[in-house]
Amino acid sequence: MFEIGNSLREARERQGLGYPEIELATKIRAKYIRALEEEDFTSIPGDAYIRGFLRSYAEYLGLDGDVYLDEYASRFITSWRDELPPRAERRRIRTRERPIQRRTVLFVLAGIALVAILVFAAFSIPGSSTHVPGVGGKHEQHRQFSGPLLVLHGVGRGTYVEVRHNSRSSKVSWSGTVEPGETNAIPGNRFYLLVRRPSGLRITLDGRPVSLPARHNLRILVTPKRTTRLRG
Repeated sequence: MFEIGNSLREARERQGLGYPEIELATKIRAKYIRALEEEDFTSIPGDAYIRGFLRSYAEYLGLDGDVYLDEYASRFITSWRDELPPRAERRRIRTRERPIQRRTVLFVLAGIALVAILVFAAFSIPGSSTHVPGVGGKHEQHRQFSGPLLVLHGVGRGTYVEVRHNSRSSKVSWSGTVEPGETNAIPGNRFYLLVRRPSGLRITLDGRPVSLPARHNLRILVTPKRTTRLRG
């Protein structure tokens, strides 16, 4: 058994990370990050949020999220649920509300049918583009660029990435968590990258695979000809 909050706080302080940086990277509000470190789980709205925040925060710090979830479940989840008030009986839907719900469902179905017709027409018109704005995942975005592309593809549990053109001192061109199966493409031929967990990412530049050393908070300079690991 170990203290969840102290372990998370010590890992954060060892890496010199502040709450604003973590909030930006994980999309978890700073007050919930503090609640996790203080084991104040009653301040977080619901067990599902607690589990999601705990896993995301632990893995962002390079820790094993499953270990923290198991510890949370063994120490808190049973007593926490026992203290919940009895579940309120669901009110019956009034008869006069049902016609409104039926009309809402019909409007939604009609909208879906209209979108399907427009998409079919776009692909059926001779000479029309096969790309429909808003249709297709992120893995199709790189088709609109010409020239070298840096392609980030999430694997495993994904990872947080920061991308800058040319050097470390340049402005951040792209940042965020690359989820499993997600692909992001950035045009250019020289990049500085910060990768929190290299095992959660596959990278190519101009079609060439980029080798990533197995090191948390990896910093590298990538060009079409070479990849250089940087310190700090």
